Amino acid sequence: MLVHGVAWDSSSPALRLHTPDGEFTDVALAQGSSLGLRVMPGLWCLGHVKVHGPGDRTHVPCPGSSPAERGKQCGACFARDDSRLMHDFHRGGSVPPGLRSYLMQPHWLYVATFANGASKVGTASAQRKWNRLAEQGAVHASYVSRAEDGRVVRLLEDLVTRDLGLVQQVRSAAKVASLVEPRAGVELQGINRKHAADVRELLSGLAMTGFTVVEEEWERPELAHQLCSARPSGAIRHPYPAAFDGGGHGLRVHSLSGAIALAGLPDAGGNEVEGTFVADLGALKGRRIEFGPHTTEIPALQDSLF
Repeated sequence: MLVHGVAWDSSSPALRLHTPDGEFTDVALAQGSSLGLRVMPGLWCLGHVKVHGPGDRTHVPCPGSSPAERGKQCGACFARDDSRLMHDFHRGGSVPPGLRSYLMQPHWLYVATFANGASKVGTASAQRKWNRLAEQGAVHASYVSRAEDGRVVRLLEDLVTRDLGLVQQVRSAAKVASLVEPRAGVELQGINRKHAADVRELLSGLAMTGFTVVEEEWERPELAHQLCSARPSGAIRHPYPAAFDGGGHGLRVHSLSGAIALAGLPDAGGNEVEGTFVADLGALKGRRIEFGPHTTEIPALQDSLF
């Protein structure tokens, strides 16, 4: 089965898989759920998407089941993917009618803050207002504007980056590393509120129309609380000790933020080893896996985990 990533379509996230018979299936990632899997060598194309309108899109599997060349796609699927065109729409780029219909729905501008204090500005369609931030693994986030459409919201996003220096992307590796030792929640909330206030002040002074400034905080999913909170005194938290590019893996999910899990590692007898581990399940995206009674090989010397 080909992994398409971790999906937050509701408050119950899942590992989304594409089966050999062409269907999607979800494996729940609730608290206490176990994953035993083996990763096959290689990184494979996830196909491409055709957008027909708000809430209406078609996934087209890669016709050649080809290796990935550009991100998680082969060159041909990348060229056919509608979603790649949306980033230039506000600069006058041409888009298909279905994608235009999607982009012309209301959008939200937000400021997200992660466990190390890094913050970014981003956008979400009206239909995916909450889910977008859940999938990104924000620790705290604030909505700062509601725009009439996707063109206006991306103009605002670029203005915020230009005038306030807020980036539009935080790398997954940085998010994972920061969750091993997250900063205090009250500190992160303060950072987020300060950035959000600065953005609102900037937007309030703009002459352009097509948006309203809003004050609303995002509600983080309950499943993320343990991972996003500073670890209790005496608790041991390690980076996951293996790469998801091959071999066997066994995890028991305790908490999940975006695609990053706080997990216990069961041994062959099903008993968890000491400590918890921060694992980026997003690294499985584009990998072929099979489920089974697999475990994660842990370094013999505990010191190698630090």
